[in-house]
Amino acid sequence: MAELPRTLGALKQHPLGTRDRVLRSVKDEMRSNLLARLRAGGPIFPGVHGYEDTVMPQVINAILARHNFILLGLRGQAKSRLLRALTTLLDEQLPVVAGSEVNDNPYAPISKYARQLLDAQGDATPIAWVTRDQRFVEKLATPDVTIADVIGDVDPIKAARGGHLLSDELTIHYGMLPRANRGIFALNELPDLAGKVQVGLFNIMQEGDVQVKGYPVRLPLDVLLCFTANPEDYTARGKIITPLKDRIGSEVITHYPETVALGMQITAQEAWTERDGPPTRIPEFVAEVIERVAFEARHDKRIDRRSGVSQRLPISLMESVVSNAERRAVQLGDAEVVPRLSDLYAALPAITGKLELEYEGELVGAAAIARELIRRACDATLRDRVGPFDADAVVLWFEQGAALEVSDDVSSATLRQAFDTVPGLLALVELVGLARADDHAAEVAACELVLESLVARRKLSRSESGLYARAPHESRRRPGHDLES
Repeated sequence: MAELPRTLGALKQHPLGTRDRVLRSVKDEMRSNLLARLRAGGPIFPGVHGYEDTVMPQVINAILARHNFILLGLRGQAKSRLLRALTTLLDEQLPVVAGSEVNDNPYAPISKYARQLLDAQGDATPIAWVTRDQRFVEKLATPDVTIADVIGDVDPIKAARGGHLLSDELTIHYGMLPRANRGIFALNELPDLAGKVQVGLFNIMQEGDVQVKGYPVRLPLDVLLCFTANPEDYTARGKIITPLKDRIGSEVITHYPETVALGMQITAQEAWTERDGPPTRIPEFVAEVIERVAFEARHDKRIDRRSGVSQRLPISLMESVVSNAERRAVQLGDAEVVPRLSDLYAALPAITGKLELEYEGELVGAAAIARELIRRACDATLRDRVGPFDADAVVLWFEQGAALEVSDDVSSATLRQAFDTVPGLLALVELVGLARADDHAAEVAACELVLESLVARRKLSRSESGLYARAPHESRRRPGHDLES
């Protein structure tokens, strides 16, 4: 790329320095770049999946309409990721008056500093260039955030050093919103912002002025304002000042992945599974079980649905499962890391820490609910992949008093020998296509999948130590838990 102009005079002669281009607002800039991307085809926001037919069109419409907008959704629905992806719609470089704290436009400065510099130096005024990433400012709203943090405050040190009156604009230490001028300002968890700060926001959004320590300051900011919030906080509890809500152009509702396959795609993209040790191979049905744990949790009445179950749960669970399998592979000297279902129980902390329980759930306990979610996820995966299957020989072996303990610390070869003692178990997983006979690691994981499914259907029991045995008498005959149900 050719050297960018460093003075106002050179900028006026440069193709990137035309007045029409530099003077356009950030919303017009994003609108123009978005239209160009729509004409070219391809993904609008690379790396954001599952919103192509729901959220994405609404965000696109908001940008085309030059709206400030808010994303309403539960935690872990990629709201922050989507906001950060907006920077791809900004120009790669933007000229500003060098030394300006508020990215002053050299053709239309808003700060007293830039106006005085331009009056004094004219075409010799130094020009700096900011990248698209530097034009994105993000803040998590908390009750202790003040007007000074967001808008700015009088700086007595500036006044003393410059010999200015405190009422002089040159004494202002600008907050994050003015520093986002000519860019994007993203505010997460908007309802947690104090009411007086919300007042400052809607005033500067609409009128472009604000009072700092009682002194009126005119700041006609050029900024795209984006917010996120939990739907319940945004509507039911009345934490949003009505004039601010009225000034937000579009409300976009986000959601969790609508299918297990889509969730698996997101988890595979986000989870750190490629380590620097032995190569990692994750059987597809293990990855599906991990994803289904989150799906099962989102439909469990003992888990607070208003809080939601973040997509970070299957991501963290995947990473913990791979870590436990990695530990085993290193200790045993295995050539590859292959997670299996017992690794999910070793990764319980990745589940329990992300569940907000209702009263009934608190009585049961997060660990017990997490174990149940794993079993239900195993059963749902087996139903989806295999459908009805005949495991009578397996169940009968346990009914006759046999037991089998499965540990996550032993090798696949050892576990396969143990599973070989269960009549028909290895033949079953090969028959239904879960694993090949020559792939012992996947074969062992598939055997665990069958046993976990039988536990979920009350055909077997499983202790916390991993001991599979006959189910308690009162649960074996419960209706609705037959193998074909």
